[in-house]
Amino acid sequence: MKNIQWYPGHMAKAKRELTEKLPLVDVVFELVDARIPVASRNPDMVQLIQNKPQVLILMKSDLADPKVTQQWLNYYEQKKITAVPFNGKSNQGIDKIIEAAHSVLEEHTLKREEKGLKKRAIRAVTVGIPNVGKSTLINRFAGKNITTTGNRPGVTKAQQWIKYKNQLELLDIPGILWPKFEDPLIGQKLALTGAIKETLYYKDDIALLGINYLTNNYPGSLAKRYSFDSKFEKELSAPDLLLLITEKRGYFDDYDRGAEMMLNELREGKLGRLSFETLEDLNTNENDN
Repeated sequence: MKNIQWYPGHMAKAKRELTEKLPLVDVVFELVDARIPVASRNPDMVQLIQNKPQVLILMKSDLADPKVTQQWLNYYEQKKITAVPFNGKSNQGIDKIIEAAHSVLEEHTLKREEKGLKKRAIRAVTVGIPNVGKSTLINRFAGKNITTTGNRPGVTKAQQWIKYKNQLELLDIPGILWPKFEDPLIGQKLALTGAIKETLYYKDDIALLGINYLTNNYPGSLAKRYSFDSKFEKELSAPDLLLLITEKRGYFDDYDRGAEMMLNELREGKLGRLSFETLEDLNTNENDN
């Protein structure tokens, strides 16, 4: 499988915009994909955000394995990282995000009060990789669809301020990746969840990656979705399973069409609530280093 990289020009521009606007905001909302909270977290953000108070928002939590998401939340709590899950379909999490923002800004608010400054809405900026759900979050705060959303990366190309009641002023910055993925698996996970432009990878490669992961970590999920005997998950190779899935959907031997269909259904949650990173993976990586 080839190494996947994607860093178009508008992302470099977004980094410059973030640096310029950062002095105007009180807190940074860093959005990650709850299914891959490590791979979807831009390592450059530490330097870009500097010392601004921060809230980590686990987007698409409705698509992620709830048990695994809770393990990640426990981990972040131990690390003194303020993190909250967000379900964009039901608005679950908006109140928790506001509460978390007040929490990380408690010292900042006290200093403003001591100076006799007038109370005002919190000013925040959203940052994150493409297709992580920034536009969805913005629309939920706005209470209407004011930004374009879609299950593809690179939808948002310009920044905008959004007001939420009298509590929050939110600046949306286009998605930012980093110039090079040191670990090829990061690019593959981002492709699997839809954060990478589809023309940059072979869909069957990524579908096979997903099949291998599901048979090892969520046995029975493929068999249930595509109506075949679960014993085939153990007996057949990943390519043969993809062919079986393709045939089950009536695509005959159109392998590429079957791969695209399976990836879309995986990303939409039709194969169940799935997480592709666990704390065990994190511990393994730390031990390797």
